[in-house]
Amino acid sequence: MKLRKSSFTLQFLKFAIVGLLNTAVSLIVYYLVLWVDSQSYLLGNVLGWIVSVANAFFWNNKYVFQDGDASVSATLKKLGKTYLAYGATFLLSTGLLYLEVAVLGWSAMGSPLVNLLVTIPLNFFLNKFWAFC
Repeated sequence: MKLRKSSFTLQFLKFAIVGLLNTAVSLIVYYLVLWVDSQSYLLGNVLGWIVSVANAFFWNNKYVFQDGDASVSATLKKLGKTYLAYGATFLLSTGLLYLEVAVLGWSAMGSPLVNLLVTIPLNFFLNKFWAFC
């Protein structure tokens, strides 16, 4: 049991490292879009998501959730499930972003960071137990 807990913890730490990199990629794209047009926060969120999910899949497939099956069909299946998993949390974070910015008047700069408190743990469990299992 101790080995399983240790393995799970290590895997979560790897996921967290990938997540930090992934968050940076997403936020860079998001803030670049805001720099071009400060009213396009939803577009920035979409573009940041598309780029960051591709980034997350690469690193998670290579270093976090290795299963030994590198066939094209297995990789495409995992890629599709990854986009679906991140798609679910994307819809959640986009809804939260709209609510926070348009309804509650929160900052479009800070709201995505608040949303990470919900989406990071949810993404880990969706990826671990569904996309990469």
